[in-house]
Amino acid sequence: MDKNKFNPNQAITANGNIFGFPFNEKNADLIIVPVPWDATTSYGKGSHLGPQAILKASTQLNFFHHELEKAHETKIFMTEVSSEWKKINNQNAEKSSEYIRYLENEGEEKAIGYFKDEIENINHVHQVLTENLKERCLSLLEQNKLVGILGGEQSVALGLIQALNDRYDDFGVLHIDAHADLKVEYLGFEQSHASIMRNVLNTCANMSKLIQVGVRELSEAEFEFSKEENRVNTYFDWAIKKDILNGKSWLEIIREIIDEMPNDIYISFDIDGLKPYLCPNTGTPVAGGFEIDEIQFLFSEIIKAGKNIIGFDLCEVSPGIDNDNDAYFGAQVLWELSCYTEKSRRNTVK
Repeated sequence: MDKNKFNPNQAITANGNIFGFPFNEKNADLIIVPVPWDATTSYGKGSHLGPQAILKASTQLNFFHHELEKAHETKIFMTEVSSEWKKINNQNAEKSSEYIRYLENEGEEKAIGYFKDEIENINHVHQVLTENLKERCLSLLEQNKLVGILGGEQSVALGLIQALNDRYDDFGVLHIDAHADLKVEYLGFEQSHASIMRNVLNTCANMSKLIQVGVRELSEAEFEFSKEENRVNTYFDWAIKKDILNGKSWLEIIREIIDEMPNDIYISFDIDGLKPYLCPNTGTPVAGGFEIDEIQFLFSEIIKAGKNIIGFDLCEVSPGIDNDNDAYFGAQVLWELSCYTEKSRRNTVK
């Protein structure tokens, strides 16, 4: 197959780009930036391998989409997975794992004191990562590119969201996740995966509404904060399921969710927002959650309501040792995010 041609009806050749698409950074409309970082993950590590695994699995998809005409013509380019940041992550992840093992045996207070220097170094490196990513994303946004982040742990999304905060006067975040991620900090890590949405609220003044969908595991402090903070509206998984059991349709719930949204919306997607059988190797899977088609329907209604998707992240995909299911389902979710973002883009350029 000619590298400049793409036939979605033939076997796809891996060419180094996501989905095997024949685009580059210059001519693409949507740039996927992979971030191989999971140093603050507190339970199951491995999501730093997610971007490479999803890249490999992505050519196994079929590129027809029932709501996007000629979906295979979507101009998507994924930048290279940084070997430098992968190495930096591995060094810091090893230290954090050692610290967490010590904490489990000796308690948090003693562990934080004993590993003070290591924690400070991880916090510093993490801040550099966020600042570098923000700068990179601002450069892409200035070129009128749409940007998606492929993690890694969900903390990596902060740089892009901060960049969007500099570009938009008002936008919202749709956060699909099993966890609230509203901790002030976690285990001494200032940009922990468990704190990403608290950091968004603290650093992004133009983010007017955080809409959380599917949350089903959180601390009491996070629960109270979500009730008190007027910028947060959480649709807990148990409440959604209760409403459905009592006769309310998922469409009715979706319309309530959309009513909370400003016009411009960023989608932050932790793979553990799905049912655990779709992501069994993710760091902290939780019973409950959604099927992919339920989330697809949510995206469809967002576009139908005239909302504008301004970017997204997909995080916490951890490839399994025995099979590629996590990566394959992750690639499916990335395809859906890409297609609905492209549909939104096409609506704005008409």
